[in-house]
Amino acid sequence: MIRIEGSKGVALLLALAVVAGVLVAGISLPAVGGVGVGIVTASNDLDVKPEDLQEPPLSEKSVVLDADGHQIAQFYEQYREIVPLDRVAAVMKTAIISIEDYRFYQHGPIDIQGTLRALAKNVTTGGVAQGGSSITQQYVKQVMLNKARTKKEQEEALAPSYGRKLNELRYAMGLEQKYTKDQILEKYLNIAYFGAGAYGVEAAAKRFFGVSAADLSLVQAATLAGAVQKPNETDPAAGKKSRGLLLARRDVVLDRMAQLKKITPGQAAEAKAEPLGYKGTPLPGGCESSPYPYFCMYVRADILTNPVFAAFGRTRQDRDQFLKRGGLVIRTTLDPKLQAAADAAIKDRVDATDDPVASEALVEPGTGRIRAMAASRRYGTDARKKQISYNVVADRAHGGGTGFQAGSTFKVFTLLTALKQGWRVDDGLDSPAGYTAPGYSSFTDCKGRNVGDPAHTVANDEGSGGFKTLKTGTWQSVNTFFLKLEQKVGLCDVVRTAESLGVKRADGGPLQQYETFTLGVNEMDPVTVATAYAAIAARGSYCPPQAVSAITDRNGKTTRYQPKCRQALDPEVADAAADVMRGVFGPQGTMSAVGGIGRDAAGKTGTSDDYSTAWFAGFTPDLAGAVSLGDPRGASTHRLSGVTIGGRYYSVVFGADISGRIWKKTMISALKGVPKSSFPPIDSARFGGCGDRCAPRDDVPPVDNGWDPGFGPGPDRTFGGPPPM
Repeated sequence: MIRIEGSKGVALLLALAVVAGVLVAGISLPAVGGVGVGIVTASNDLDVKPEDLQEPPLSEKSVVLDADGHQIAQFYEQYREIVPLDRVAAVMKTAIISIEDYRFYQHGPIDIQGTLRALAKNVTTGGVAQGGSSITQQYVKQVMLNKARTKKEQEEALAPSYGRKLNELRYAMGLEQKYTKDQILEKYLNIAYFGAGAYGVEAAAKRFFGVSAADLSLVQAATLAGAVQKPNETDPAAGKKSRGLLLARRDVVLDRMAQLKKITPGQAAEAKAEPLGYKGTPLPGGCESSPYPYFCMYVRADILTNPVFAAFGRTRQDRDQFLKRGGLVIRTTLDPKLQAAADAAIKDRVDATDDPVASEALVEPGTGRIRAMAASRRYGTDARKKQISYNVVADRAHGGGTGFQAGSTFKVFTLLTALKQGWRVDDGLDSPAGYTAPGYSSFTDCKGRNVGDPAHTVANDEGSGGFKTLKTGTWQSVNTFFLKLEQKVGLCDVVRTAESLGVKRADGGPLQQYETFTLGVNEMDPVTVATAYAAIAARGSYCPPQAVSAITDRNGKTTRYQPKCRQALDPEVADAAADVMRGVFGPQGTMSAVGGIGRDAAGKTGTSDDYSTAWFAGFTPDLAGAVSLGDPRGASTHRLSGVTIGGRYYSVVFGADISGRIWKKTMISALKGVPKSSFPPIDSARFGGCGDRCAPRDDVPPVDNGWDPGFGPGPDRTFGGPPPM
C-alpha cells in the first residue's frame, strides 16, 4: 500500500475508484484532516481505462524422466507446480480469501470499502498500517514482479508510487473483464510466494506439510494463507523466530475466518492449539540430488549446447532460463535396469573411497542412445568424502574434465584402417621387442608434418614380439605390431578413421597426432569411446550419443528426437573388425583370464604407458560399453601400480583386471533376458586368410597362429595375491 500525503492523494485514489466503476451511489467520504474532496474534478484529469496485462507463462519446474517414465531429476528457478482450482482444497480457498480479500466475489477490480478503510487508517497514522489491494491487484503486482529481469525492474514493480498503483488498477480492470473470479483466484494461488522456496500453493503444500494442495487441512490452509503477506519474514525454514511469526500469523487467519463465520469459534480455538506442523519436505533440484547425477549433467549440458535444441534459445543463458522456467517434461534414454547393472558391477570392483575412479558408459548400437552412465565416486563437492564435482563419465562439453588416456583401445582404429585398405585378417608384420621410428618422416600427421621420433623406443607391455597378424596382434595387444601397422597404413588415415567414429578429445581440443596415436595417448571419456565401439557393432553406422528422446512443453506439445546416424564404415569392414576383436576373449586374448559373457562379444583392453590408466571397451550386437579407470588427482603421477582398489591389492593394473571385469559383469546382468544375437559372418573371400599374400609383409617367417605362452599378463604378473574370482 502506498503512503498517502494530503488531500491530493485522497482525491486521486477515490477518482481511480470512481473511474473503475466500483464506487456506488450514497457512499461519502468523511473529512480526513479537514479536507474536502472534489472527486469528479480529479477523475477527469486521469486516463483510467482497462488495459490488457501481458502474462508470460509462470516459471514452472522442468522434470527429467528415464526411459521408463520415472522422474530422475528436476530443474527450476522457482519451485512451482501449477494446479487447477479444483485441485485446491476448499478450506484453502476460504482461508486465503478471508485474510486477503474477503469481499473478492462481491467487488470489481478494486475493493472500494477496503481501500477507503485502509486509506483512512494510513493517513491518520502517517504510514502504511493497512493494505487495501484486492486479490486481482495482488496478482497484477506478482505478474509484474515475475516479469522483472533486472533489479531496477523489480524495484519498479514494487515501487510505492501513484504511477504503479494507477497501472495496477488499469490491468486489474482488464483482468476482471477477461477472466472469471475463479480463474483469477486460480492464477493468484499459483503465482504467490509462500516462503521456504515454494512458489504456488501446490509447491507450498508439499514443502510445508508434505501433502498436495487438494489435501490441506484447516490448520495447514490457515498457515499458508498467513504466509503470503510477508513470506520472507515468516519463512519457517529461516529459524525459530520466523516460525513464531508464522504461527502468530496463522492464528490471525483463524480468528478472521471465525469472525466471518467461515468456521466456528470452537474450530478456531481447536486449530490454534495445534503446533505449526512444518515438515520442511525437501524440494530437490538440479543434478546433485538426482540418483543418476552424471547422466543428469549430460542431459542438462546437451540441452544447453546441442544445436538440436536451438528452439530453446540462441544462447546458453537463454536455454538455461527456459530449462528452469519452462515446465518441460524431458524423457531420456537412460534404462534403469542397465544403469543398475553398471552401478553394481563398478561397486563390486572399486570402492567409493578409493583414489582411482572407475567410470562406465553404455550405448545402444544403431541409435547412439546412452543407456547408462555410472562411476565409483559419488557426485558432490565434499572432498573429504572423496566426492567428485564434475562428470567423470563424459567430456568437458557435458560437464566432464580432461578424461584419461584411452590406451590400447585406440588400436582398433588402426585395425579398421588396415582392413579398409585391403589387409586380410591373417596378414602380418614382424613385431620386435622394442620399436623405434626409422626416421622423422616415417609418420606424417594430417597437416603433412613429420612426427616420427627416432629417439623414442616403445616396448611391449602386453604380448610378445615376433610375427603377428591382424588377429594375433590385436588379441595380444602388441604395441610394436600396431606401431609398425600404423606406419604402413598411415597415421593420418588412422586419425581419420577415429574421427569418422566420433572420436575427439575429452577436453575438446584437437586430437594429438603422434606416432603413439595408436597406443591411445589422447585423453578420452567413456561415452565417446563406447559410442565409437557401438558403431562397429552396428556394422559401421555411427550414431552420435543421444541422451534425450522427447520433450513435452507446458502446453502438451511433444517433440521427439530421432537418432542422427551416418554410415562411417563399410559394413563388411566393421564385420571383419568385430570378428577379429572376438578373439580378445579367447585363449590368446588379453581377456582370457576373465572370459567371455556367454554370447557373441568383441572388445579391446587398454593399458596406458606406465600403468597410468586402464580401460576396456567392447560390444555385443545389442549393447556397447566402455570402462575407464584412473586417478583424478593426476593419472601420470598417481599410477595404477602398487595400489589397493576395492579391497584388493594390485602390483600393476592391466585393462582386463578391473575394467574388463566390470564390463563383463555389467553385460551379463544388463543383457539377462535379452535373446542372444550374433555378429554377421566375416566375408572370407575379402578378408579371410591371407590370400596371395601369405608371405609376411616384412619378409619374416610365416604366420604362427599357435598359443604363445608369453603373450599376456597372467595372474602372477597382475596381482600381488591370489587372483580375484
